[in-house]
Amino acid sequence: MGFRVNAQDITTNYTQTLAEFTASLKYEDIPPEVLERAKHFTMQTIGVSLGAKGLPMTDKAIAIGKACGVGEPEATLWVDGSKVSMTSAVFANSTMADILDWEDCSWTGHPSAGVIPVAWAAAEAHHKSGKEFLTAVVAAYEVYQRIAMVVQPPRDWDIMKGWGLTSWQVFAGVVPAAKLMGLSAEQINQAFGFGVLCCPIQSNLHHITMSDAYHFEHGFRAKDGILAAMAAKAGVDNYMDCFDDTYSFDYHMTPEPQRDWYTRDLGTRWLMMEVLIKHWPANMWLQTPIELAHNITTKNGIRPEDIADIELDPPTVGRMYFSPEGFNSLTQAQFSAPFMLAAYLLEPTPGPGWFDRAKLTDPKILELAAKVHGGPSDPHYLGLCFKGFQNGEFPTKKLTITTRDGRQYSESMDCHPGHPRNMLTHREFIERFKVQAAPTLRGERLERAARALAELEACGDIAAISPLLCGE
Repeated sequence: MGFRVNAQDITTNYTQTLAEFTASLKYEDIPPEVLERAKHFTMQTIGVSLGAKGLPMTDKAIAIGKACGVGEPEATLWVDGSKVSMTSAVFANSTMADILDWEDCSWTGHPSAGVIPVAWAAAEAHHKSGKEFLTAVVAAYEVYQRIAMVVQPPRDWDIMKGWGLTSWQVFAGVVPAAKLMGLSAEQINQAFGFGVLCCPIQSNLHHITMSDAYHFEHGFRAKDGILAAMAAKAGVDNYMDCFDDTYSFDYHMTPEPQRDWYTRDLGTRWLMMEVLIKHWPANMWLQTPIELAHNITTKNGIRPEDIADIELDPPTVGRMYFSPEGFNSLTQAQFSAPFMLAAYLLEPTPGPGWFDRAKLTDPKILELAAKVHGGPSDPHYLGLCFKGFQNGEFPTKKLTITTRDGRQYSESMDCHPGHPRNMLTHREFIERFKVQAAPTLRGERLERAARALAELEACGDIAAISPLLCGE
């Protein structure tokens, strides 16, 4: 008895439906507000990638991209400007997109770290227009998010089993690559199969080690995504319907797959409108505390040396880590409310300067971080926070700053700027891009890049913009 499922045993058509949606989606089919959101997410992702210039992980990602850049020089390494193969470009650029932890956050991870670099490299290599690029971005968000939602862990999931953010992330690369490379619906169906092949086992290694290697994982998945599309375009037999065969994908990812999510409200409910954009370079659950610190200190003229105590209530489990000896990695710092609040208070303009290696053990940061503690309320647990986010909610936080003269200043907030219910304006995205990209771009070059991205729908060839995305 063989293991292969016969075609007649498959009773659903999830894979082909997603493939046909991807292949057939047109710019004119997409609501204007969704296209605008795709453009803003592009600005954000490219901006935070350029903002990572000078950090060791960025230098390493670029070096690997150059070392592996065998083949046609068809896509640009952001920051650096070198032209390499598509696969090498997306490995480096997707890694850079996640280094500052400043991109987006969907219910299931950071789709933009795969979607935007892959779509950009494929559009650049194939000389696609801004409208074609934006259409592929929308298709990718809609398909990625639904596949990822199918395999989300159930409520009582053992968190030590890991979470598959950089497992299902591969589909954030498969879709835009397949769309922009002109694959047929049948070929896209097969590309999904290659995506399943490249979907690694879920792991908790990142949270156990807090290693900066986590950022490389986004590069690996983006590279695999574009290779999946390339392999499907080259041609393969008997590789159809991976999401319909019971034993191909979701069976291995979660004990309770929600398979109706594959095509739920496809084409009518635009899930990218429910994705969060980070206002600050930090873990998503630290956005609200930093925003509160920003509001309180700017309104009341509070300086770091004035602060005696900072209380965050409720605290978030897994986000209150502090060691008086300092932090072992950029990633560990990005997941720490004490570090991130101290970094902001000492240097209100965000950027790579928050994460210079010396900052991880900087006495001034550690002295201020030591003043941060959780309040008396029951703590927020991450699993429930994510479930709430999926339902349109967000944890309400209260930050209280006590100054040395005994005065107390408190504010509360739930949906911080960048949350779907409190999204940034077009002008705010442009201004934030200028802050984010400043480590790489200056003066007129920065202004030209901001204008080009803000008017992306008018671009006739993405390759014409790419030279703007690197330093002179």
